Amino acid sequence: MQADKIIGILGAIPQEVNGIITQLKNRSEHKIGNRTYYQGYINDQKVVVVYSRIGKVAAAATVATLLLEFKVDSIAFIGVAGGIHADVKVGDVVVAKNLVQYDMDASPLRPKFEIPLLGKTYFDTDESWSKETCDHIEEMFGLENLYQLITPSELAKFNITTPKVHYGTIASGDQFFSTSTQKNNLKAQLPEVLCVEMEGAAVAQVCYEFGVPFIVIRTISDNANEEASFSFQSFVEEVSLVYGQEIINKMF
Repeated sequence: MQADKIIGILGAIPQEVNGIITQLKNRSEHKIGNRTYYQGYINDQKVVVVYSRIGKVAAAATVATLLLEFKVDSIAFIGVAGGIHADVKVGDVVVAKNLVQYDMDASPLRPKFEIPLLGKTYFDTDESWSKETCDHIEEMFGLENLYQLITPSELAKFNITTPKVHYGTIASGDQFFSTSTQKNNLKAQLPEVLCVEMEGAAVAQVCYEFGVPFIVIRTISDNANEEASFSFQSFVEEVSLVYGQEIINKMF
């Protein structure tokens, strides 16, 4: 990225961005709309970091503020997600190629999942930035590097052995997936989806409408089934915070 540009970095909950906030240089805080926006530098890159709160509306409002109030030039959303595709495991990272809102349904006026008036179902991320990020994560996942970040015993707690990075479709909607029924229904309708979360596609739509490049990076915290609530809480606190901080460090 170019140091003269400003990058907005956000996650839905404090644990997803706290590790990034603590390393900001020349940090300042600005409160707008019940959110605290942290301005500062990571290396020589100027950034604004914020947690958006959970859900599509909250994420869209936060991104709009980053664009209009802080004049950011690009957006990076980082956080956790539930694995949907069989190849995606806890501890893996999914970098979005594109995103879809699985709970958008204006049929029969429009095809299911299509955003009314935009005529779009899938929103593409910035391809070169996303693929560069995949390369950084692959490097991070080298066992020697990974063990410097998280101990083998902590990884074993979540059955993480050889985590992988995936590049593909992420689905977003205002539901937390905690049953196999939810998961199977989504797989039947959108079989290409790798993981599910609650904000990314809203971020994508806002960035698309403003013509701003963006990426979405999701660490898999659970399998989007009956064990999801337990896995989510402990994973966010022990693994994803470390992942997120390291991934952002690798970008700049």
